[in-house]
Parts: sequence; structure tokens; C-alpha cells
Amino acid sequence: MGYNFFAYMDRMKYIKRWQLMRSVREENIMEHSQQVAMFAHALAIINNKVYGGSADPAKAVLYAVYHECSEVMTGDLPTPIKYFNNSIQGAYKQLEERAEDKLLNTLPEELKGVFGLSVKADKQSCEYKLMKAADRLAAYVKCLEEIRCGNAEFKKAEKSIKSDLLARKLPEVEYFFENFIPAFSLTLDELEGF
Repeated sequence: MGYNFFAYMDRMKYIKRWQLMRSVREENIMEHSQQVAMFAHALAIINNKVYGGSADPAKAVLYAVYHECSEVMTGDLPTPIKYFNNSIQGAYKQLEERAEDKLLNTLPEELKGVFGLSVKADKQSCEYKLMKAADRLAAYVKCLEEIRCGNAEFKKAEKSIKSDLLARKLPEVEYFFENFIPAFSLTLDELEGF
């Protein structure tokens, strides 16, 4: 008997993000998850090295790798719909949890527990909070990319996401904004001279 878990994970490349918005460049949840993993890793390292914290960078990365995995079964529900009201948000959370359980059941019994630690993240942990901030940072960077390409469609999202990120009062995010975000508005030629 074969197991379907990794075949499902491979389908992340077919799930498009930003469905309600015109994008200069399409983005899928597989590439998004990779970017979130890089940012989560960076935030965990900043937590430890700059602010003397004790975040586990590997855990933050694994949470990021699997944070969208339920969408291979649910699809990517656009943010305005997902957060329209508490009933929809609660129902969608339940749907995501059921999809995560279903995905974990596509693994051999001896692997379910280990993968479950990443797929069903500890939502109270420092690493989860850093990963969620990294998820928003990735969305913010997408907005900057689209705006840099002349797509005004993302201007409102950019302001809203930046406001959300700064309202979190996470020093790691503020450090990332100060030290890394400015470069995302540069062209390749400008990066080389940055």
C-alpha cells in the first residue's frame, strides 16, 4: 500500500494565492511557504541573537513549511472572505483542522506523530507567533513587489499588512523592517550597489 502525503504536498504548487486581485506575477502556496520558512528562520535567529531569546529556528521553519498544507484540500480562501465574520472564520478553521487530520492520515502510522508536530503547530509557542509574523511579512513583500511593478491594486493591502505587522509589537519584526525591508523595493541593479 502506498501513502499519499507527499503527493498531496506536491500539489501545493497548483494552489494560487491572491485570487481576488490582479497580480503582475502569480504566486502559489508552495513558493509562498518557502519564503515564509526563510523569514520565520530569520525572525527566530533575530529573536535569539539580537534579543537574547530562545526560539527554536528549526521549529519555526517546519511550522512555515506546513502552514498552508491544508489548502491542498480546501483551496486558498481569500482573506476578505476568510475573515468576513466570526462564524465564517470559525467554520474555516474547523475545515482547516479536518483537512490537516485527513492529510496526516495519509502517512504511515509510525510517522503521523512526528509530522503532526509540524502540521498541527503549537499555536501558543514563540515559534508559531514568529511564523505567523513571517507569513504576514511574505504578504507585505508581495505587495511591495507588485507596487514596484506599477500595480496599484496592492496599495491598500500594503498599508493594511504593514499596520498589522507593526501592531504586533514584535521587536524581531521591527528589526526585520529596519534592516531588510528597504531592499525589497530595489531593482537588481540597485541591489548590486546597495
